[in-house]
Amino acid sequence: MKKNTTPLMPSTITIFIILLLLLSSTPSSVFCRRPSKASDASQRSTYIVNVLPPVDLAFASPSALKAWHESFLPADTTSNSIITGSRLLYSYTHSYTGFAAKLTKEEVKAMDSKPGFVSAIPDTIYPLLTTHTPHFLGLNIGDGTWNNSNLGKGVIIGILDTGVFASHVSFHDDGLPAPPSKWKGTCDLGTSLCNKKLIGAQAFQSDDAVATATDEVGHGTHTASTAAGNFVDGASFLGIGNGTAAGIAPLAHLAIYKVCSGRGCSSADILAGIDAALKDGVDIISLSLGGPSQSFAVDPVAVGGFRAVEKGIMVSAAGGNDGPSAGTVSNVAPWLLTVAASTNDRRFMATVRLGNGVEFDGETLYHPDNFTSEPLPLVFITESSQSEQCSSLSAGALTGMVVLCDSSGGNLISKGSVVLQAGGAGMILFNTQEWGYTTLAYDHLLPSSLVSYNAGLEIKSYINSTDDPTVSLIFKGTTFGSVAPEMSFFSSRGPNKLSPGILKPDITGPGVNILAAWPFPPRNGTAVTPPRNPPFNVISGTSMSTPHLSGVAALVKSTHPDWSPAAIKSAIMTSAYLKASDKLPIKDEQHQDASIFAIGNGHVDPSKATDPGLIYDIEASDYTGYLCGLGLL
Repeated sequence: MKKNTTPLMPSTITIFIILLLLLSSTPSSVFCRRPSKASDASQRSTYIVNVLPPVDLAFASPSALKAWHESFLPADTTSNSIITGSRLLYSYTHSYTGFAAKLTKEEVKAMDSKPGFVSAIPDTIYPLLTTHTPHFLGLNIGDGTWNNSNLGKGVIIGILDTGVFASHVSFHDDGLPAPPSKWKGTCDLGTSLCNKKLIGAQAFQSDDAVATATDEVGHGTHTASTAAGNFVDGASFLGIGNGTAAGIAPLAHLAIYKVCSGRGCSSADILAGIDAALKDGVDIISLSLGGPSQSFAVDPVAVGGFRAVEKGIMVSAAGGNDGPSAGTVSNVAPWLLTVAASTNDRRFMATVRLGNGVEFDGETLYHPDNFTSEPLPLVFITESSQSEQCSSLSAGALTGMVVLCDSSGGNLISKGSVVLQAGGAGMILFNTQEWGYTTLAYDHLLPSSLVSYNAGLEIKSYINSTDDPTVSLIFKGTTFGSVAPEMSFFSSRGPNKLSPGILKPDITGPGVNILAAWPFPPRNGTAVTPPRNPPFNVISGTSMSTPHLSGVAALVKSTHPDWSPAAIKSAIMTSAYLKASDKLPIKDEQHQDASIFAIGNGHVDPSKATDPGLIYDIEASDYTGYLCGLGLL
């Protein structure tokens, strides 16, 4: 490590962050690959560059900091001027001590000799990880927590995601006051689309110079409305899940930061979004994204999240969708609220009734109005015949039959397309063993039901037990009262590989079959099932459970505006519950008692979180001893 010749800023917290970055990523770690022979623009990549500001710029304006950051960029040999413009992508002022730029490996290496340079980290792409869930969480209009917390009124939630479909009815501003005077953000979508609900919208897409904050994926619209969508009567997915839609904090304000696209989320863009959120004055940051655990110093969510907590901003982050394998949990920094995903008691039920009278309940979003109630021939295509995976079936080979398919080896919607082209009248999908009892609801192209792994084994056994197997598919629509919560198979598990002494995830919340707002472009269809155009959609993931917790944090913040992020996190965690609706311990996807590495402290209870009785509070600087124990300081 080279000696720095420039004094550090005097802030203790700033010194902590700089040392954290310095000790975890020395310049030599960036240059372990063989240097290229040329340095043309085609070999430039995005790097996040950590630098130490000199004392005279410790409290500099953003423009002065930008000029300091530009001084690290390479010089144009023809004019001896600094190359700026498109090379400098972001000059961070709040979330990180440094900048992001397009550089070759040789140009990064040349920075090593400049006073103030610390390290350069290659940009990383992170994956993107309702009508009933407020009621499931005990939130009811005019009663209890919603009433006492004023439904999150006055709190600003920053959503870092794929943007927003601003004209969606979930973002109307009836009943909302103007945003707090501390709000400093902007709306790139224009005043006609932003309002007292959707108070800000900005795009940070370093690979797209003309990007807007408009959501072209759907993910961001869904998460934003889950956290703080306003009340919408008659919301449903084509009649399924009908009810009054609302976010968890329906009167909170929303600030949108588009840092993701369909390709994922750039770490440079994530830091830029956090940087803007801190500058704008949000109270809660919601991050439904994340990647594999890595050193805190090179993790933009950990670094930016620490800066947020330092400024009194709570950060809720997805635990990841790589379960049920152990040690897969993401976003494990202790200052983050790391969220797992579990079920609620609502199901979109499609019952499989075998010819012998045995029934199995499954789920689907496609509920045909006039599907026959008569038994139909049931067939399971073995691997030796055509394909156990239902991925290649001859046209017309299964006319009028219901086909049993396992769920491995491909997209479940695609399997339905294959069965439909083969003339199938319906399809039963059964889970892999790993998925267990977690049933996800999909918008299938033909009458279908997804059932558990054990149900699939019993259905196969029935088919093999008779010469004339038959089945009826009974579509029951939306049902309530299933035993819940249960942990989903996809929810990432601890232990925390980066720091085993810190248990992760922290908490679980609803993340399976969540109905929330969706952009309006038509969904895929066929001649049999034409394109559909629902303004709400049902999807699953820790991406869905995270905004639930962001909304709960907003309710707590609205009730206790002077509480710190640690106090809010403490209130949520210590008030969680561990028993399902049947009064037995919450189960995992195999119907075994869920471990702490699956469920964390338990399932969120908003009513108790707003009045926990006891909270544990710490300052951001208190994490210094913990980081020293990891060898980072």
